[in-house]
Amino acid sequence: MSAPRRRTDLRRTGLRRTGLRRTGLRRTALRRTAPVFAALGDETRLGIVQRLSGAGPLSISRLTEGTAVTRQAVTKHLHVLEKAGLVRSARAGRESVWELAPAPLSTARTYLDQLSARWDDALARLRAFVED
Repeated sequence: MSAPRRRTDLRRTGLRRTGLRRTGLRRTALRRTAPVFAALGDETRLGIVQRLSGAGPLSISRLTEGTAVTRQAVTKHLHVLEKAGLVRSARAGRESVWELAPAPLSTARTYLDQLSARWDDALARLRAFVED
């Protein structure tokens, strides 16, 4: 027979459950960043963001150069990125020129930094509890 589990008082150990309210990561932050993470979860879209961040504004034909992705596929991916607020387009003659909108990336970065800090704090408390 196994030994009965001991219940640890989380308040006594300094550990606590990490719900959204307690970590300070609010639902509004999640609502703002979730579409960004969803859009960047696709390898093709991530590549498009990478190209736009390095080369600046590009047309769809320039974005497809040197890739096996069709212009129609790139257009669909750009619309997903646009819906997430990551890119914006402007007309240049007969072409649409797409450029990166860095603000949502900055917001997502801030969210990840906050989340990382919370995990670092939790791991430090766990380390202190285990070592004591």
